Amino acid sequence: MGEFVLCQPLRMHPLLQSLSGGDRRSIGESNQAASAVIDHPELIGVLFQGLETSDPVLRMRCADAIEKATANRFELLLPFKDALLNRYSKVEQQEVRWHVAPMLARLPLTESEEINVVNLLLGYLNDRSSIVRTLSMQALADIALRSHRLLPEIKRHIEELAGIGTPAMKARSRKLLKRLVMEGQG
Repeated sequence: MGEFVLCQPLRMHPLLQSLSGGDRRSIGESNQAASAVIDHPELIGVLFQGLETSDPVLRMRCADAIEKATANRFELLLPFKDALLNRYSKVEQQEVRWHVAPMLARLPLTESEEINVVNLLLGYLNDRSSIVRTLSMQALADIALRSHRLLPEIKRHIEELAGIGTPAMKARSRKLLKRLVMEGQG
């Protein structure tokens, strides 16, 4: 018989520990985690590791911190572009999708990647969560403002949503349509 070897449990990175615990009604320390990543960009990889855990609270807070840290530093997403496009965008947890949608719109995309992201975000418009739908509309509009060839199609989808969504979605769609119309004329 082989020798039994006792393995030490893996230690969680302190940044992930700071985001653990509680429930999904709280963002916990995600603002502080985002600030830590801005000060120490190498920590963003730790947050992406947190997206891989089975803990939905930790995944949500990591996604929140990544989104906040990359709001003005999109380049921090670049090493994780393929993972965002192919793995994290497929996560069905609504709180992760809330944050993935704007991150997708920040990525520099090839034309084919752009089409894939637009189709993915159009799929998010069918999510049960009105927050996911609203943030997906915003992400689609952001992409359309950057890529004018997509403007007519995205504008059409947002016009459809202006008549059917929740009051918050209707209000956001009207605001987005104004921007898209102005941009389309400019």
